[in-house]
Amino acid sequence: MNAQAMLEQLLKSGLSMIEGKAQPGAAPPNADAGWGKFGAGAATGGAIGLLLGSKRGRKFGGKALKYGSVAALGLLAYKAYGIWQAQQQQQAGAPPAAQPRTVNLLPAPQVEQHSLAMLQSMIAAAKADGHLDERERGLVEAELSRISADAGTRRWFEDELRKPLDPAEVARAAGSPEMAAEMYLASLLVADETSFMERAYLDELARQLRLPEGLKAELERQALAA
Repeated sequence: MNAQAMLEQLLKSGLSMIEGKAQPGAAPPNADAGWGKFGAGAATGGAIGLLLGSKRGRKFGGKALKYGSVAALGLLAYKAYGIWQAQQQQQAGAPPAAQPRTVNLLPAPQVEQHSLAMLQSMIAAAKADGHLDERERGLVEAELSRISADAGTRRWFEDELRKPLDPAEVARAAGSPEMAAEMYLASLLVADETSFMERAYLDELARQLRLPEGLKAELERQALAA
């Protein structure tokens, strides 16, 4: 399973968890899978959904899960980036800028690169409140062994879980301004902006990604409106 497929699973399996929809063979919503009401998500193989979903009542289901695909996330980033570009052109009287090259417009190898960066961003944002303990990591890793993630991808995911939170390191994965916008958007869809620790993490990530303030604000507006 590559990064794009894993990210697609995050979006789709998380929706089942949020809505309490049990898949064929899944445990009932109240099953004790170590996370209480999130047992149904685990039973569908939604390990990533368990990690990045609403384990503390976050609004994740009302945001990213509406899109359901990597391409849809890219389209949202494209929209925010385009609005910001238009504002910049209007203010400066500059000629039209080049079309943003977001993940929804890229060939497969670049889609994989962008997906990996967004997945890394989401894992980091999920840790931003400091509450991802060893028990929770163990539950996620146990579920990863149940899905068809290849050994290399699984090792990468587990390594990301264990890394100290470092927004500067996360930001280094951004190979273009468009990728930086996608990464920040992906982080917004996971983090709880009302939490002091998570808000501080988002602000520092935006700084490390070198996002212009106007683009940062537009990405936040698009995420809130989604």
